[in-house]
Amino acid sequence: MAERVLILGATSAIAAEVAVLHAHRGDRLHLVGRNADKLRDVAKRCGARSGAVTTSIADFDALETNSKIVADAIGMLGGVDTALIAYGDLGDQLASERSFTDAERILRTNFTSVVALLVPLVNHFEATRSGRLGVITSVAGDRGRPRNYTYGAAKGALNIYLQGVRTRLFTAGVKVTTLKLGPVDTPMTKDHKKHALFGKPEKVARDIVSAMDAGTPEAYVPSFWGAIMPVVKNTPERLFQILPFLSGR
Repeated sequence: MAERVLILGATSAIAAEVAVLHAHRGDRLHLVGRNADKLRDVAKRCGARSGAVTTSIADFDALETNSKIVADAIGMLGGVDTALIAYGDLGDQLASERSFTDAERILRTNFTSVVALLVPLVNHFEATRSGRLGVITSVAGDRGRPRNYTYGAAKGALNIYLQGVRTRLFTAGVKVTTLKLGPVDTPMTKDHKKHALFGKPEKVARDIVSAMDAGTPEAYVPSFWGAIMPVVKNTPERLFQILPFLSGR
């Protein structure tokens, strides 16, 4: 049976692949993103049929508009069965250390703006007592590292927030999945040296859909990060600080 699927941040490389997967299932999609041209391209890839794929343009950092974004999307779809929040921005770590303005920008994009969307979304799911909610976070949120600790702090706070949401919605029968992504070969990481641990958007998207279908509470994507991150998290701080591959910039 076709579902009503909302994707917030639909123009990211990973979210676009998720949208295509849902389109192939015959689901009805509402895609929200900041760039009109990219949004149009994603809708075209989904094989947009009249009424099957709708879109809207939004800047999630404009926090005061996020409740309306969600309300409009729910109205457009006639309700939401599955929602995915799929955007983020690494920002500039060194700039965030010199300027609170830069630090706050990273925190707003990766945490505050997501909460501004989650408040109305969670209320909707709680009222309807059904549905699936997925939010992309990052393995960077599992431990602070010098190379990205402002971004990591935002994702870590989001992980904690989602733990509370998941327990709140448990009795309503709503599944909440925290998607802890490792680095993925996308435009967001274009300036990063690639290595064997980088995921590919198509495979990552399949893993995301599978985790949400299963109602997995917390999913590391790709799954091998589930073996790596407990070691990173539990390494004693003194040892952590002297290991360049963990503590380096």
